[in-house]
Amino acid sequence: MAEQEPSRGYDEAWAKDLRVQFEQLLRNKRLTELDRSRSGQSSPAPSRDDALEAQASSSLPPQSPGLRPSTSSGALSSTTTPPSYRSLRSLPKIPSPPTDSQSKKFRNLLLTLSLMPTKYENPGLLDEALQALPLERIYSEAQEESEVLATIAESMGDGRRPEWGYQDCVIRALLRWFKRAFFTWVNNPPCPVCYSPTVASGATPPTPDEAAYGALRTELYRCSAASCGAYERFPRYGDVWKLMQTRRGRCGEWANCFSMLCRAVGGRVRWVWNVEDHVWTEVYSEMQQRWVHVDACEESWDNPRLYTDGWGKKMSYCIAFSVDGATDVTRRYVRKAEQAAPRSRCPEEVLLYIINEIRTSRRANTLKDERFKLEKEDSREDRELRGYVVTAIAHSVVTGMMHVSPSEAGSTTSSSPSRHSASEDQKLPAEQPARQSGTDEWARARGEAGSRNNGPRNGFPPDDPSRGR
Repeated sequence: MAEQEPSRGYDEAWAKDLRVQFEQLLRNKRLTELDRSRSGQSSPAPSRDDALEAQASSSLPPQSPGLRPSTSSGALSSTTTPPSYRSLRSLPKIPSPPTDSQSKKFRNLLLTLSLMPTKYENPGLLDEALQALPLERIYSEAQEESEVLATIAESMGDGRRPEWGYQDCVIRALLRWFKRAFFTWVNNPPCPVCYSPTVASGATPPTPDEAAYGALRTELYRCSAASCGAYERFPRYGDVWKLMQTRRGRCGEWANCFSMLCRAVGGRVRWVWNVEDHVWTEVYSEMQQRWVHVDACEESWDNPRLYTDGWGKKMSYCIAFSVDGATDVTRRYVRKAEQAAPRSRCPEEVLLYIINEIRTSRRANTLKDERFKLEKEDSREDRELRGYVVTAIAHSVVTGMMHVSPSEAGSTTSSSPSRHSASEDQKLPAEQPARQSGTDEWARARGEAGSRNNGPRNGFPPDDPSRGR
């Protein structure tokens, strides 16, 4: 038997050639199916897929030509089958209004959540926020970092631009200050009388004063000291101005307050809501021309795979809300099928309808030029999100069919010279940090523990006070 020829590297040219062949094959197949549906005639040379489908469906009752199943009345009417997947898989999803009660309930929820970023446009609130910020410190750190990045880019000698611009560095400096010096994470609040630890005692309705600041529920905690027995209330405030006073909370309060502060320093902000009970922020980078993931709880910047690869979290819906509309950004945060939770709140066509409804409402009074700019951003982001899917498929093909190690596959799929390829943020699982905020028991109960027990979190020893807990 002849010696096997050594395999050549699966470089960018090989990947491009494979893509071109696949696109040509898919194009020919779609044209053949379109001609067949118009003429009602079978192809003179059936493909291998046609033969396999005919063999698989040989036991089914005959259907009339075209895309619709047979609807003739007779003995076989009760066993009529729907069209094959091959005839429907290429059809685009058409936005459709919700008709069932569950879809309508989901629509009402998304419409309510879409109001959150509009609160960040209050000029009085933004002025109040600027007075609470150490602007000189933040701008000084941003200037220093932007100069370092510019020097690094210039030293490469190929005319490249810095990785991040000055405004991005301002947000990064704000993130460090917010995490380390301003906001406090609350597991169980201490006893207000003796400052002993407390234990959870359920929930209680908010008082009128608490409700006035957006508290929909109030958690109740009892002092663990037998000689005390005092209770502490922990209202979950939704009002950003009140959070500027309390400066404490969990992921909901953190993301809400931090997003508003990003808006105060001039950033374009999104508030991202995840069905599996987590929220975070996205800011728009003019330098990168894309939306960047920011999680204030974890002091995480541009690491969208943190939740799936680091926390081991499965997610279904990740919806980003801004003053300009809403976007389904799930594909940015869920890259593998095994990391996806079922999307059962509504049909995909209904979700498209709701997203378009929110966008239309938010942009109704937008100037034509600004609306055109936003539509170009939407198109660019859609290409980015679709690129993540293509990269995942290519990664699976290279690792599964070509028997290439995951590290080699990662270097192959990320060899594109574009400014931001879909795989640039794909860190190895060992590099993804476990969840820092919250107790181990709390994180495990939420399915977010990941590998947090495998070592120190984020490079800090567990009891290091510099983590600002």
